[in-house]
Amino acid sequence: MVLSAQKPLLGLCANDVMSRDVVMVPQEMSVQGAARLLSRAQVTGAPVVDAQGRCAGVLSATDFIHWVERGAPAKPGKESNHSICSAWQLLEEEAAPQTCVRNVMTKNPVTAPEGTSIGTLAQMMLDAHIHRVIVVDPQERPVGVVSSTDILAAVARANHAHD
Repeated sequence: MVLSAQKPLLGLCANDVMSRDVVMVPQEMSVQGAARLLSRAQVTGAPVVDAQGRCAGVLSATDFIHWVERGAPAKPGKESNHSICSAWQLLEEEAAPQTCVRNVMTKNPVTAPEGTSIGTLAQMMLDAHIHRVIVVDPQERPVGVVSSTDILAAVARANHAHD
């Protein structure tokens, strides 16, 4: 994240506060593979891209929860021989039917160009009840992510600069 000390808070734009090290999930990847990818990267969500690298959706922890609620494959609990199981006891990848990310992701992602103001980004998140906006280039390829934490960090830095 690059932040110009000369710009006032409301003068900041996506390019100033976005995370540029973006984990991207191919839409044809298995849900299990995507879960491992996000876990290893220590992120709770990422843009989903099509074969041309364009943003086709977003995959977040909420999407995983909804997938499990809809009946994701699960293994029986260890304490009994019944087929009752916890929603988080997913089958090993080899035994589970392969569900592709494109069937679980949130479609119609909220995206913005790099020049979008921090105020507009915050309003987009509030309006859509989301925690991240995908920053895209003119070809709709992800180049960054602005999370609610990125905006909070910019507010904290601006507040600290005035102290």
